[in-house]
Amino acid sequence: MAAIEGHILTPAGFVHGRVAFDERIVAVAGQPVDEARVRASCAPIVLPGFVDLHVHGGGGHDTMAGGDAAAALARTHARHGTTSLLATTMTAPRAEIEAALAALAPTVARRPAQAARVLGVHLEGPYINRDRLGAQPDFACTGTLDEVLALHAIAPIRLVTLAPELPGHMALVAALRARGFVVQLGHSAAGYEESRAAFEAGAQGVTHLFNAMGPLHHRAPGLAGAALAHATHAEIIPDLLHVHPGAILAARRAIPGLYCVTDSSAAAGMPDGEYRLGRRTVTRCLGGVRLPDGTLAGSTLTMDQALRNLVGLGLPLGEASQRTATIAARHLGLTDRGAIEPGAWADLVVLDAKLALHEVYIEGEPIAPTSAEA
Repeated sequence: MAAIEGHILTPAGFVHGRVAFDERIVAVAGQPVDEARVRASCAPIVLPGFVDLHVHGGGGHDTMAGGDAAAALARTHARHGTTSLLATTMTAPRAEIEAALAALAPTVARRPAQAARVLGVHLEGPYINRDRLGAQPDFACTGTLDEVLALHAIAPIRLVTLAPELPGHMALVAALRARGFVVQLGHSAAGYEESRAAFEAGAQGVTHLFNAMGPLHHRAPGLAGAALAHATHAEIIPDLLHVHPGAILAARRAIPGLYCVTDSSAAAGMPDGEYRLGRRTVTRCLGGVRLPDGTLAGSTLTMDQALRNLVGLGLPLGEASQRTATIAARHLGLTDRGAIEPGAWADLVVLDAKLALHEVYIEGEPIAPTSAEA
């Protein structure tokens, strides 16, 4: 059995003490400590491992590439403290999506050594609006329950992003929810009324809030406004490039279950250059990833940097941890990840007072982390 001593974030707050674990957490003991003292101390800070529900790639590997891409990208993100993730697809012809899922299935079934747990698939497209593709290729189409179930039979789909305004999609939202899928609205031109109706039909969240949707206007609030008014959950990409810090803070006040994702591409964890994003060639430069026309195309963000960015915006460390781990896990219905408590998986990250990552444990397995960015 292993143990770590330091400032440990429990569901009740920070304690200064000890967490003991093997594959799962066995015991947590300590005395409560104020968060201000946590950052002022030189003791290690122990947080739940990061949970990322929107990962297209990393370490030069793209989810749609097949082969061992899923295992390779899961190893890259593990070194940045992501202990579990959803492998996220791109809009593509059905045969290409089926091939990508078939390649993902073995990694979902069994976690490779030194890799994050791939919890399943985030199906981002093809059920989106071609007027709001963002960086997605133009293979958008309407969806059916039978088609989603057929894809789900290849590899387990946990989350589906769709545009509610497409024909038949309002009924599809309800049908997917009845089957246990998490449904998010995204890549959409839906207005406020359509979006509100989709939330009432069972949609639980929004995919990369503010991106690939109409801008918020006080006389035409659209999907973004409906999310701020009615959504219980929403993803946001806190790389400080996709969304202005002020918009992140506004969403934080409005949406209780606002949680962070990377929307990372193959360029995450890699030097500047050209990479694949599904069928697209994208370029990493100036801290971002773009198509030739300048459109943002995923990100280079990792979750350890997301945590640092949130704290830099003024969020307390405990809240930043919730928004990079706990909320996402609960959004998927997981009660044994995203928190440090007895019985949960031993998914842990250990940081110093500057929030540089020093240790990672995934289901009790030690992972050598990548050095924190300056």
